[in-house]
Amino acid sequence: MGIGSIIFIVGAIGWHVGLYGMFKKAGIEGWKAFIPFYNTWCMVEKMRLPKFWFFLQLIPIAGQFITIWITIKFVEHFGRFGFLHHAATVLVPFVYFPYLGFSKNEKYAGTLVVDNYKKSGAREWIDAAFFAIVAATIIRTFVFEAYTIPTPSMEKTLLVNDFLFVSKFSYGPRIPNTPLAMPFVHHTLPVTNSKSYVEWIKIPYTRWFASPVKRNDVVVFNFPVNDTLINNEEDFGSKRTYYQAVREMGRDKVWEDYNDIIITRPVDKRENFIKRCVAIGGDMLQIVNGNVLINGKPQDVFPQSQRYYKLEVPADAYIDNEKLKEMGIAIRESQGDKIQMKANLYLVNITNEEKAHLKLPAGYTLTDFIMEPDNGLFPYYNSASGWSADNYGPMLVPQKGSKIELTPDNLIRYQRCIEVYEGNKVENRGGQIFINGTAATSYTFKMNYYWMMGDNRHNSLDSRYWGFVPEDHVVGKASLIWFSWEGGPRWKRLFNSIK
Repeated sequence: MGIGSIIFIVGAIGWHVGLYGMFKKAGIEGWKAFIPFYNTWCMVEKMRLPKFWFFLQLIPIAGQFITIWITIKFVEHFGRFGFLHHAATVLVPFVYFPYLGFSKNEKYAGTLVVDNYKKSGAREWIDAAFFAIVAATIIRTFVFEAYTIPTPSMEKTLLVNDFLFVSKFSYGPRIPNTPLAMPFVHHTLPVTNSKSYVEWIKIPYTRWFASPVKRNDVVVFNFPVNDTLINNEEDFGSKRTYYQAVREMGRDKVWEDYNDIIITRPVDKRENFIKRCVAIGGDMLQIVNGNVLINGKPQDVFPQSQRYYKLEVPADAYIDNEKLKEMGIAIRESQGDKIQMKANLYLVNITNEEKAHLKLPAGYTLTDFIMEPDNGLFPYYNSASGWSADNYGPMLVPQKGSKIELTPDNLIRYQRCIEVYEGNKVENRGGQIFINGTAATSYTFKMNYYWMMGDNRHNSLDSRYWGFVPEDHVVGKASLIWFSWEGGPRWKRLFNSIK
């Protein structure tokens, strides 16, 4: 456990223990302070606020602001209205709340003291809103951030419209590269579709209490090849990057067609992706027939990870979703879980758990589906290499402080790391490699790198297609599903930890 995680845990304990004492003084059963969301429901009830304030917390991003505002109002019911008290609520609640909860000098004053407070209504709202915005910004930047699953690349470990908490402390909070930005907006302002940040001040990569990503962690990170993009989400988005367009169309054609909408983004303003870390710096990664090998050893396959299999059925068999359900296969056709290849042959996207408990009728067979060689895979060898999404590598993942020999093959694999991520000028002059104008036969990496893959192995845009994730792109660890929705709440998924 890293020091960042320890600080987060200590802070969370201080916050909840303090709230326990405050609840007791307010006449609320103390145990209720430890139940997420229920504790704010109790505060709203006690303060006689309209109940809609509680439900506003469920709105992504803005909900953090509302939770903090409710907490500030609760502190005011202890008769604490001043600037310093608001600041303590926002910045050091793990210290201030135990003081309010257990100091003999502090009493719960109730709604009467709030009603009699002389500050104007407008001033009251402005003060509370200001501190709530500050607190929410600090929390979102350094502690945790809400994230919503947008695509099925992590199915069925994580489902589309799962709402997550992403812990920034797990790997150490990262200082924003562009600190001058609108709060609660990632990179683009709504309505105007303009940048939400300015680049007058740029801070080099800095991370407090840094702790490395571990194998099998589910990680949120900034999309590495999103540094340059064609700003046309309808036609491209994250599915077709600028670099992919250049490989397909040629650089001159791309700039001729899209010159006006090609933009660049700093690291912290690139799109957020979520995948599982399958290899860390220093690992030798290889994929053989869909199985991931690290340093020559097969890796554990997670029960809810899924991939396509070929399901062959008798010529006269009728296959629908009900028939598949009888066999133990839960199909979501909206996510492409079933594809008919010919009359009696289907591709079905199933989990390892489903495969282990499969009930195949007589005459039905299930076999591995192996993807064909693909020249669109990183590092973009031609198809003669035989590499595919299911048969890939070997590939050495760079490690901070490790040295590689610079060869034409290595340069193809690691040039982007050396040039783009670590800020060097790389030239190949007739087979001789120069770094920053000096002939070089080797290179020592300055950062750790990671190899990220989706649990939905045949339906995931991941490192197989765009390469390594540098440590400065890591946002945080996906920790908890706090809400989930598909036509209504998926109650069984609420407050599930992410493994």
